[in-house]
Amino acid sequence: MIKEYTCIICPNGCEIEVELDGKTIKSLDGALCKKGKEYVEQELTNPQRNIATSVKVKNGDLQLVSVRLNKSIPKEKIFEAMKEIKKLEVEAPVKIGDVVKVNLLNLEVDVIATKNIDKVY
Repeated sequence: MIKEYTCIICPNGCEIEVELDGKTIKSLDGALCKKGKEYVEQELTNPQRNIATSVKVKNGDLQLVSVRLNKSIPKEKIFEAMKEIKKLEVEAPVKIGDVVKVNLLNLEVDVIATKNIDKVY
């Protein structure tokens, strides 16, 4: 079977064509670096994703702060993770890199702020 993947690991965004025998890679074409093969192997065995979203802010000069995870989580956990993140609310001020939620879903992944939000006095 032939499958096509677009690698999301680096900015190249390689279009990779893979010939598979079940979940075994028989051939791989189109990867400009070794990360392409690693990405396809991960997609076949344990797909991972990162999340970027926003969290409510109390008493801030903005009502939302952008956040992301500090590392990827299993793809099948995305909706459960988003449900938990949507429940969060932080108090201003918020600084880039602040941990908004520790150990999300017991996955050893933290939710971190990616924007500075000042407190409104």
